[in-house]
Amino acid sequence: METSGILLARIADLEKQLEEQFQENGQLKKQVAELTDALKAYADSKTSKTPKITLNYSSERNEPPEKISKKQDQKKTKRKKAGRKPKSTKPGQVNRIEDILPEGLKKSDCILHREQFVWRLIDHKAVYVHYRIYTTANAADIPSIPGVRNAWCGYGLEFIIMLAHHIYWMGLSMDKACKMIHFHTGVDIPKSQADSLLYQLSNDWKGEYEEIAKRIAIASILYIDETGWKVGKKHCYTWVFGTFADVYYSCGVGRGKAVMENVIGTTFAGTGVSDNYGAYASIFTKHQLCWAHFLRKAIELMLRYPTNKSYRQFYLRLLLIYRQAKRYREDDGLTVAAREAKSLELQAEIVRCCDRAGEEIITEKHAEKNDLDKSLITSVPEATMIRLHNELVSKLDCLFVFVENPAVAGTNNQSERDLRREAQVRKAGNTSKSDKGALRRSTIISVFATLARRIKDITLTNIMDVVFEAKQWGISLFKIAKPPEQKRDG
Repeated sequence: METSGILLARIADLEKQLEEQFQENGQLKKQVAELTDALKAYADSKTSKTPKITLNYSSERNEPPEKISKKQDQKKTKRKKAGRKPKSTKPGQVNRIEDILPEGLKKSDCILHREQFVWRLIDHKAVYVHYRIYTTANAADIPSIPGVRNAWCGYGLEFIIMLAHHIYWMGLSMDKACKMIHFHTGVDIPKSQADSLLYQLSNDWKGEYEEIAKRIAIASILYIDETGWKVGKKHCYTWVFGTFADVYYSCGVGRGKAVMENVIGTTFAGTGVSDNYGAYASIFTKHQLCWAHFLRKAIELMLRYPTNKSYRQFYLRLLLIYRQAKRYREDDGLTVAAREAKSLELQAEIVRCCDRAGEEIITEKHAEKNDLDKSLITSVPEATMIRLHNELVSKLDCLFVFVENPAVAGTNNQSERDLRREAQVRKAGNTSKSDKGALRRSTIISVFATLARRIKDITLTNIMDVVFEAKQWGISLFKIAKPPEQKRDG
């Protein structure tokens, strides 16, 4: 009996173990199925997909599209339209209401012709003004709003000129200029609107730009220079033509002589002041070369090669000659004949100073071609010195015009100052995007620069005084902003 009990207990244990193994086997089968599905999904993700044909090759492709009724079209979600704000939203922003009446008439004698909402700058504060324009019945002449371009403009002239000043005079981008105006006034000018306003100002000042060009062409003394510019991806130049009273810019043009001839003609009757660029060689009746350029070349040689004492001595002699010429120029006691004599005296001193003029420069290529010893090749600094001597001696007539005529400056620093802003703008990448934009820039900056010559303190208030008065009388800005007294410039 004891043996049978032991056997029964053993059988019960084996049945229990068998049941546990069946359960474990079921779990393993489930895991195997899950892994199989995962591997299949991964394999499907890596296989090539059946191409989807987007083109319609059915016979129905040539059938006309089904017309959508107006009711169905109206049910579609309407996109918010860009552009001007609805007129219904403007009265809520108004700070002031002003009535514009014909001169000499009362409001009771007129009828309301139209309304206009304009941002104005009044007492240095932005004010949204609701203008109500009244006229008599069947009136031909409608009174205009002082300081507003036309019946569609939503900004006063002061905002347009402030925008142009920030972009063209201060060198800001259009985005930054709009943000600056918003910071100071709280008025938002969208970029597209700002672009349009600048073109409108350029069109308004087109006549002023042409008048500046006419005065430049007949000037007695003219300062000219040019610097690199870009129109889109095209490499161009910006030219500046300046007198004591006017400045004329031509942006996004070539560097050839034709650009200059388009402004001042093939022959200029006055005295031109410039660097030694070849395009200026034969266009002036009298030509004063910029002494600053010669002195800079001598300084560069002296500083690059300090061990060569001859370079330093040459620079010092050249500087002494220039300083002596300036003293002669400032001597009001000299007669015309005496000034011509002093000029010849200084020219002779230049010839004595430039004792290496005419010396042969032997390049490496020349030496190889003529089987010369390499020790005879002229070094780079020596070749530079010889070229500078040749340049001075060959241009003797153009070195001391400022001694003969004290109204002429001995350097072209005026033009370089006029171009410094443009060079900084070019380095910042804020150049013109199109020929139309280059012309706009030329027009606006020429007017600003000329006003800066004539107005003692170039502020928005002073510019607006000139603009309002000129518009009131229907005359040029520069008949209000008179030329300054011509001063002797160094």
